[in-house]
Amino acid sequence: MARTTLTAALIPLALLAAGCSRNRDVPTRLAPARLTQIGVNTYLWRAAIDTLSFAPLVTADSNGGVIVTDWYANPQAPGERVKLTVSILDQDLRADALRVAASRQVNQGGQWVDAPVSAATVQKLEDIILTRARDIRRGTVAG
Repeated sequence: MARTTLTAALIPLALLAAGCSRNRDVPTRLAPARLTQIGVNTYLWRAAIDTLSFAPLVTADSNGGVIVTDWYANPQAPGERVKLTVSILDQDLRADALRVAASRQVNQGGQWVDAPVSAATVQKLEDIILTRARDIRRGTVAG
């Protein structure tokens, strides 16, 4: 009988304690753009790595958000080579969180000489990375 009385007394106490929990408005899920174990936006990082996979990487620092390729010469244009640097500047998936810099050289008489890079080329590469990042995010959120 004492056991039944004790149980009957503890049940309302347990229900009361459960109702007094704090921080009910704390979100249980983070926004998909903020799901990261690295220092920058995960989707931009993955998209940049995917996009630059054609060239050998020299540096890929996920905490600092910097990816640097080695010189890459397209087999169809062996007299020209490019080197790319992608900087991811934020944890949010935004266009201004990405910066691409490119260096280009052409071979003149056996010497590599710096050549200009079209701003449209850099912009196109940024657009490709951003589109890929959005596709990855859509696939992650939908999946």
